[in-house]
Amino acid sequence: MKILITGGAGFIGSHVARWFVENYPEYSIVNLDQLTYAGNLENVRDLEGRSNYRFEKGDIADLEFIRELFNKHDFDGVIHLAAESHVDRSITDPLIFVRTNVMGTGVLLQVAKEHWKDDFTGKKFYHVSTDEVYGSLELGGGFFTEETAYDPKSPYSASKAGSDHLVRAYGHTFGLPIVISNCSNNYGPYQFPEKLIPLFINNIVNNKPLPVYGEGINVRDWLYVVDHARAIDVIFHQGKLGETYNIGGHNEWRNIDLIKVLCRLTDEKLARAAGSSEQLITYVKDRAGHDLRYAIDASKLEQELGWKPSLQFEEGLGLTIDWYLKNKEWLQNVTSGTYRQYYENQYTKR
Repeated sequence: MKILITGGAGFIGSHVARWFVENYPEYSIVNLDQLTYAGNLENVRDLEGRSNYRFEKGDIADLEFIRELFNKHDFDGVIHLAAESHVDRSITDPLIFVRTNVMGTGVLLQVAKEHWKDDFTGKKFYHVSTDEVYGSLELGGGFFTEETAYDPKSPYSASKAGSDHLVRAYGHTFGLPIVISNCSNNYGPYQFPEKLIPLFINNIVNNKPLPVYGEGINVRDWLYVVDHARAIDVIFHQGKLGETYNIGGHNEWRNIDLIKVLCRLTDEKLARAAGSSEQLITYVKDRAGHDLRYAIDASKLEQELGWKPSLQFEEGLGLTIDWYLKNKEWLQNVTSGTYRQYYENQYTKR
């Protein structure tokens, strides 16, 4: 198979690209990324030179470029992860989220339809989305299922909801062979340090404040990123066309409780006095439109396709802390911005 993975230099995308390159040597994997602030070629540096891997730089919303790319590589499948994904950034700059997440997805769908010429045998368009499209749950009340009505609350989640609807519309109207997954919060190596867990690990190491929105009572379901990559593999190969699969970790944590565990584990690994990093916790004004709780019911994926998370949370969190402590250069390159110079002259800007 020839597979296009979009957003494969980002956090989740780099793990998916690595998983497919390493586990399917007979496949041809093309990693497409625009290398915005969240795209980092150091995330996939270990894949360079692999015979079944190629990187392409470009914009998913550039119709002619995407057409050229499909003609060049003749893809059989698309695993679409490229997206603007940070809620705070969507509040300050919503339109870039509309362009990338909605228009970019529409361009990919249209070109796939055109290129495959309505002969969809052996083809698949897999759209990777988020549980945030479902809105917010009350504390202790229920779970998101594949039948939960969409109720996005932020420009980010609204743009992802729009892209989900476009994917389903192309499946219904044109018969495009589509599948969608909606996943809970991911954590693990290579996550951009604007996100909670890598940000707080970095702040703990450097004795900087740990800013907690509101009272820290907002709840999220957390999943180790490699388990997400495993789920994407299973859904891509075994998922039923036209279906949606929710991916979750059965792992709900209040933000403040997660942060205290993160402090405890990091203190232990840094040989610091117990409780020392908790003193860095600082409560700040809550984020606008901050959803109270997300929780995924992943029973459909488990029962129909046999996937389950492989790691308990503290085990995965420990592995994550170890990775950031061992890869201080990566973290320094990202926080300083020097990662943007990595191979910057090798790819033509579009």
